[in-house]
Amino acid sequence: QVQLVESGGGLVQAGASLRLSCAASGRTISTYPMGWFRQAPGKEREFVAAINRASYSTVYADSVKGRFAISRDNAKNTVYLQMNNLKREDTAVYYCAAQTSSGSYSYTPNYDYWGQGTQVTVSS
Repeated sequence: QVQLVESGGGLVQAGASLRLSCAASGRTISTYPMGWFRQAPGKEREFVAAINRASYSTVYADSVKGRFAISRDNAKNTVYLQMNNLKREDTAVYYCAAQTSSGSYSYTPNYDYWGQGTQVTVSS
C-alpha cells in the first residue's frame, strides 16, 4: 500500500505561482509512474501531468503545458507540481496518484493510489 499526502495548495491571485508536493509513505514510489489530476466543482476529475519512473519523460494536459512542471525526487519519495502563471480556471482540488496499471497516463482507472487532495483557488 502507498499512502499519498498532498500539500502546498492555497488561495492566490491570477499570475501567481504555487508548488504542490505529494509525499508518499508505506512503499517507495520509485517503481510507479506518478500523476497529478484536478477536479473543479461540478466537473469530472481531469488529468494534469504525469512523470515516468526515472523522470526522463513527462506529459501534460494542453491546458497547463508551458505553465506547469511535474518532477519527482525518488530519494525523498515525493512528487512535485510547480504551477506558474496561474489562471482562474486552474481552481480545483489537486490530487496526486500512483499509476499501477499500464496504459495511458491520463486514464484515471490506471491509478490505484490517490491522495486526499489539496485545494488551489485562483482569484482574479
